[in-house]
Amino acid sequence: MRRLLLNVRTLMSAVAIGALLAVALWPRSSTVEVVAVSRGPLVVTIDEEGVTRVRERFTVSSPVAGRLLRIELDPGDCVVRGQILARVRAEPAPLLDERSRAEAEAGVESARAALGRARADEQRARATVDQLHREVTRVRELAESRVVSSQELDAHEADAKIAEESVNAAVFAVKAATSDLQRAEARLLPTRTSAAGRTVTVGSPVDGVVLKRIRESESTVLAGDPLLEIGDPQRLEIVSDVLSTDAVRVKTGARAIVEQWGGDKKLHASVRRIEPAGFTKISALGVEEQRVNVVLDFVNPSAASRALGDAYRVEVRIVVWEAPNVLRVPTSALFRDGESWAVYRVRDRRALHTIVRVGQQTGQEAEIVAGLSEDERVIVHPADTLRDGARVNSQ
Repeated sequence: MRRLLLNVRTLMSAVAIGALLAVALWPRSSTVEVVAVSRGPLVVTIDEEGVTRVRERFTVSSPVAGRLLRIELDPGDCVVRGQILARVRAEPAPLLDERSRAEAEAGVESARAALGRARADEQRARATVDQLHREVTRVRELAESRVVSSQELDAHEADAKIAEESVNAAVFAVKAATSDLQRAEARLLPTRTSAAGRTVTVGSPVDGVVLKRIRESESTVLAGDPLLEIGDPQRLEIVSDVLSTDAVRVKTGARAIVEQWGGDKKLHASVRRIEPAGFTKISALGVEEQRVNVVLDFVNPSAASRALGDAYRVEVRIVVWEAPNVLRVPTSALFRDGESWAVYRVRDRRALHTIVRVGQQTGQEAEIVAGLSEDERVIVHPADTLRDGARVNSQ
């Protein structure tokens, strides 16, 4: 009997020890955070800082050397073409020798020729616009009759809009050439009349707003010294310098989102031009970077001009790729497995190592081309100690 009791006690001790060993060696479950694979829009952008600027700005300079009288205009004042901006009391000019007089007269003739060429360019541009408008009318009638495609009509309308911008540029070129002629003639004034003590007025070349007053107090100026900057704040654009490796991904006409400009709503813009030449810029970390200027136009210029001004800081997100419905996961769920991307799927409370093929990526989400299906659950921020087949508890 004693022997039987001893065997029973030994057996119970062995069972208890085995149970304790099983509990100690039983694999523990890890607590992980999981998300579901979903479908939705994905937008890939290049995010950079930008600065607004007036698209056409004019620097008004003193036509003669003399004493500048105090400028009464302040930045923000509206001016019209021909309005007197400043007055310069000319100083007695030294007599010009034959060579200097000949150079001054040649400058006047050159300015007149440039003005004539600018006017001819304006007439040619206007004729081109008229011709393109007639072509658009004909193509629109053909499109309504389904003789030509709507794409061809859009192309003709785009050409007409570009030609209209060429007319605007030609008009400004005529104004600039007129100002150059007036400046050249003013330099010749001392050779024709006694300009000593005579007050020369400086007029505005265009309608606009005073952007900057370079000279304020009465002072002595030389011929050609800048006095004021004038422009039209309704014609704002954005200049953003991006890395040259990013600039090759940007296309003309790409849409952009303007944020962090001080208002609650986002503004919208489109890429008008990518400058062909880059430049070197030192980053905040002291690293040399090759950057390229990208110029953007506001989609709603009037709303932008009411909220922003010249040289305002903004943040620009230029869209380089977008799709309305893709399979996507958080980028925090991805990790490298050699040359491939991988995730941990969760199935039956097990973490399953899965190789996936990734498409486009943003800072937060990535497109899954192959390897996962919708509504599957993946682990985000997987630990380095996590292994394939490990038991997990999801939060």
